[in-house]
Amino acid sequence: MKRYNILSIDEFKTTIGKNSRLLGIDPGKKNIGFAICDERKKVATPFKIIKKSSFENLINEIKDIISDNEIKGIIIGNPVNMDGTLSRSSQSAKDFALNLSKNITIPISLWDERLSSEGSFKLTKELGLNVSDRVSKLDKNAASFILQGAIDYLSN
Repeated sequence: MKRYNILSIDEFKTTIGKNSRLLGIDPGKKNIGFAICDERKKVATPFKIIKKSSFENLINEIKDIISDNEIKGIIIGNPVNMDGTLSRSSQSAKDFALNLSKNITIPISLWDERLSSEGSFKLTKELGLNVSDRVSKLDKNAASFILQGAIDYLSN
């Protein structure tokens, strides 16, 4: 069954409109990181981390984030292997997007996040945070890195 709100990044761009806040999601094994951008889609900001529990709780949290922040679209990190092949985590991200699309009607797109965790970790290193602080903020920073990559692409 095709889910019509999971779009390619180019379809996503034409669907979301000019002024729209987006939600970036980094679905990890234990935690899920969230980031939000401004409505002009210039800057992605780390938002929060949710510990994985039941999918129902997660959906309710995401619905709250969407309504509280007037979110018009969702970008989900897709961890493709460096050689471009799909990883096990990539299949997991696709399954997450599919399950999300059954419960949420705004546009969803997967974004190739090949270097997001590494980039996020280096970024926090440059900000001078110690290793345990960097690890604790990794998920929401990775979500921000993913979302920033997508909005940079969408702006061009």
